[in-house]
Amino acid sequence: MTLTIFLFLRANPSWLQLTRKQRAKISKESLGATCSAPGMKLRYFDAEAFHARISDIAMIEAEDPKAYYFAIEALRDSALLAEGYFELLEIIPSYEDGFRAYEAAHVA
Repeated sequence: MTLTIFLFLRANPSWLQLTRKQRAKISKESLGATCSAPGMKLRYFDAEAFHARISDIAMIEAEDPKAYYFAIEALRDSALLAEGYFELLEIIPSYEDGFRAYEAAHVA
């Protein structure tokens, strides 16, 4: 089963003070690089126009929980979090249709 993780993020004023070019570079080096391992996929969503506390949502799909764990360790060390541009507010791990997989394996 593929593990899908939602990271709820909040941009801090220091992020908004950067130019868009600087933001793109840091994003690519942080989220892009940490989620580029084989079996990992990243999707990114803007939420600031719809939510007061959460400005961004990263959705990570990982075929291997170890790869996901290593990606989060690298993300914590990246400029995005380590330099305080973003706060990681919540991490929600999930399995898409997990109940169906369970039922197929355990329910007659």
